[in-house]
Amino acid sequence: MEINPLTKPGACHRTGVEVSGVKLSQPMGAEDKARLNRVFVEHGVLVIRDQKLAPREMLEAVKIFGSVFQQHNTRFALPDCPQIHYLSNQDRFPDGRRYVPGEGWHTDHSNDSRPPKATALHAVALPERGGDTQFANMAAAYEALPQQTKRRIAGLVAIHVYQSSHSARKLMALPQAGMERVPNAVLHPITRTHPESGKKSIYINPIRIEGILGLDHREALPLLDELLEHATAERFQYRHVWRPGDLVIWDNRCLLHKANGDYDMSETRYLYRVMLQGDVPC
Repeated sequence: MEINPLTKPGACHRTGVEVSGVKLSQPMGAEDKARLNRVFVEHGVLVIRDQKLAPREMLEAVKIFGSVFQQHNTRFALPDCPQIHYLSNQDRFPDGRRYVPGEGWHTDHSNDSRPPKATALHAVALPERGGDTQFANMAAAYEALPQQTKRRIAGLVAIHVYQSSHSARKLMALPQAGMERVPNAVLHPITRTHPESGKKSIYINPIRIEGILGLDHREALPLLDELLEHATAERFQYRHVWRPGDLVIWDNRCLLHKANGDYDMSETRYLYRVMLQGDVPC
């Protein structure tokens, strides 16, 4: 197994490593599992190259990093392996508009009381070019905040819902069963401490946050916009250019991500997705 950094030398963060020489469809020793988990916490994004995994093989492979989390919108579940969902640019909203999953900066399922600690995607079909996924390191972004801003956001709590009324991106509606299972709203701190690394991060999600507890929208929304603009600056980013067979797993506790719909939509972009159980943000 070889592990090499993907972040450019001199960057203010160490987001992303490439892992090669591994077949996730085969059993892995305890030492290698422990090494991958250490690297995951240190770098946030693991790009494991040249995999060819059936759904159940992927499900077993990602258990190296934790237990599987039940995703919210069951309309995307694979019938023969419902813990795995698919992402596809071939789906459409009821009004006929194309649904491009993953657009806009966000962290997955932050509207859960215990949001998933990680998300894994496995590339099954990709467009010839485009469709990159961008990641923003929220720990590096927090570290770079002015002390005055750190003091301002300390102790602030955001209200997370399934679909924020302020979000430019619209999500697919939940099926009735999902609406009964998913919380109406949860509260999470805007400054989050990573349970393993101990680092503090900015924890926001423009698709899910409805407001900040105790603040008027006239104060809360500009603050959230300011934090997002700061945190998603290019200096905090790693941009992943997908290759066939990539399995990419990332840390939702300290990263934002977004998919780019900048490719020929007559070509199929199709990936398997699994999430892993997390803890209560604090």
